[in-house]
Amino acid sequence: MDLILEIAVSAFLIIGGVFGLVGSYGLIKLNDAMSRLHAPTKASTLGVGGVLLASILHSVWLEGHLSVHEIMITLFIFLTAPITANFIAKVHMHGHETPKSLPDAGKDKLWATHNIAPEATAEEKA
Repeated sequence: MDLILEIAVSAFLIIGGVFGLVGSYGLIKLNDAMSRLHAPTKASTLGVGGVLLASILHSVWLEGHLSVHEIMITLFIFLTAPITANFIAKVHMHGHETPKSLPDAGKDKLWATHNIAPEATAEEKA
């Protein structure tokens, strides 16, 4: 039984490390800011999740009780990583995008971040 638990803890650690490595590689190699944002947020959630699962399994196995700290960290990561990514994406859209560079927003022609005013034509400026 000990060998199976050691293999499970090792597997969770390796899986967490692989996801962390893939996210780091994506952060460096992807072309635009929105793609670079996607890789580490998803990988950090899964990578840290793997390490926390290994820690939970190890504490239950050796100490005989479930630690609440790992569960709280997991909840915190799973709740804050997507929200942080959303805020960073909105800041990027405010600073770098124009109405012509954004894809179609749908029926109402509005984005969730703000109302982008259409660019004034030469006739309106005169």
